[in-house]
Amino acid sequence: MKSRNPDPRENSYPPRGMRRETAAWWVGFSPTKFDELVTDGRMPPGVLVDGCRVWDRYQLDEAFTRILTGSVAATAWSRVA
Repeated sequence: MKSRNPDPRENSYPPRGMRRETAAWWVGFSPTKFDELVTDGRMPPGVLVDGCRVWDRYQLDEAFTRILTGSVAATAWSRVA
């Protein structure tokens, strides 16, 4: 019998909305590091839907691209300078 909550890595396509652990896995970070990135604004805050916080994979992809290109670091640095 198939599990009701399959591992997202086993899906034929990724879900659009992801819970914290899956969102962290999607961008390649531990949940703890993901929380730090959300807190400092490098990752989106997610949206609360009926008491459940979910992250949009498109927003995660965009945020990760900004991290890779350094645009987030440059923006954060310019606030300090």
